[in-house]
Parts: sequence; structure tokens; C-alpha cells
Amino acid sequence: MVISELISIATQRLANVSDSPRLDAEILLCHVLDKSRSYLLTWPDKVLAAPELAKFNALLEQREKGRPIAHITGQREFWSLDLQVSSATLIPRPETELLVEQILNDYPDSAAITVADLGTGTGAIALALASERPRWKIIATDRSAEALDIARNNAKKLNLYNIEFRCGSWFEPLDQDQFDIIVSNPPYIPDADPHLSTGDVRFEPHSALASGHDGLDDIRIIAKQASQHLKIGGLLILEHGYDQQASVHEIFTTTGYRKILQSQDLANLPRITSGIKA
Repeated sequence: MVISELISIATQRLANVSDSPRLDAEILLCHVLDKSRSYLLTWPDKVLAAPELAKFNALLEQREKGRPIAHITGQREFWSLDLQVSSATLIPRPETELLVEQILNDYPDSAAITVADLGTGTGAIALALASERPRWKIIATDRSAEALDIARNNAKKLNLYNIEFRCGSWFEPLDQDQFDIIVSNPPYIPDADPHLSTGDVRFEPHSALASGHDGLDDIRIIAKQASQHLKIGGLLILEHGYDQQASVHEIFTTTGYRKILQSQDLANLPRITSGIKA
């Protein structure tokens, strides 16, 4: 069977599982062949060897069962960086790139900037910032030692050495350190949200997704404690749910932040809130 036929059949098989069945099929086939997607377009009549076909079908069966593409391939792209992922980490998503973009727009390259990335997971945010600002000093924390191993491996693979990784929940590993920027993509889904039992999130760690009855428990903790670790004029910037804009603005206001800004993601949904320590 040739590449074009395989993709067509696989797309049909994934139609009821994925919102992007053809893309999923192409990514899995590229993973098997260790080729780019342009290769599939260039060689649509190439016949797969029997071992390649068997491996592709095995991966396709995993996707049919709902397992995320990123977990099947062990990789996910974020900010043009190829990151290792696992079931111990949240899968990096495109909307989180807005956090990186906003920080880079507001802070030019400077040797004096210090950043804390809380709940780093794969290290996506910290690694993106490190790749763009090699003179910055970044500390990335996570309470999962397994997730931190993934993040360290990603940093090593990408030759990014201006990041220090520390294990612990939120601010616990930071001692008395002070930062110019504290950034986080914390859990923000309500515990009882039915979406937690559907789609890719079924396979991601619950602790990286859900946070109390309204999804805001961790955001409250971070907003309250961040002021102890921010320099005067320092920035706190967080991702949150599209329907939490008003609640997060109130949390930032009541915990004393000023110049509060809220930004929309690529789908024009409220996604980011930032504030300055007075």
C-alpha cells in the first residue's frame, strides 16, 4: 500500500476520534518514517515496507482508542521547539505561546532579568524564553520529579543552559529569591468539569488540569504568594480559562496588583491576565 492510500484510509479511521484526522494520520506516518510532512507530498506513491506498515497500524490503533498524538509520538512542538512529552506532563498547547509572546514584547533582552516559571511541566514556557533570551536567568519549578526529568532532558537536547530546575509545589523551592517576572500556566479547570473525561485530557495528569470547585484554587495561591517573590514593579502573568476573565481580574485586584491587563488568545478568547507588583 502506498503513502497516499494509507493516509486516506487512516483519515477515515480517525474521523470519529479526532478533530483533525488527516493531520493526525500524517503526523503518525511521519513519525514511523522519520520524515517531514513534505516528504509525504513528494512521494505519495512510495510503498511502505512491512515493518513500517505494522508500526503505523499499531500507532493508529492507539490513536483510535483516544490516546493523544503527543503521547504516541512522545513529542510536541511549542514555539518552534521540539519537546519531549509524557503522560506525566501537560501537553503544551498553542494558546500558551501567548504568555511567551507577551513577555518577550514587554521585556527586551537584558542580562538583569530573572524569571520564575511555576509548574513548568515539559519546560515549554521556560525553554521558549531561554531560547529567545539567553542572558536571562530562569528558574523552573514543578512538584512532579518525573515532569522535571522531562524538562531537564528537553533543555539538554536544545542546548539551553540558562535554566535551573527545582522540585516543589509553586513557591516552595524558591526560598527567598526575588524575580522580575513570575509566569505560570496553572491548573484552572473545575474539578467536576465534564471535559476532564473527554478528548486528550483524559490521558493527562489530573493535577495539572483541575483546581477546586471553580478551577481557581491554584490561581488564588499563586496571586497571593507571588508578591513575596516579585521585585517592586515585577510582573505576574498567568494563563486561565476563557470564562474566568472577571474572576481572575478580581483576584489580581484584591491581592494588590496594579496595571492589570487581560489578553485574548488566537481564538479571540480571554486567556491571559498580568499585573504589576506595586
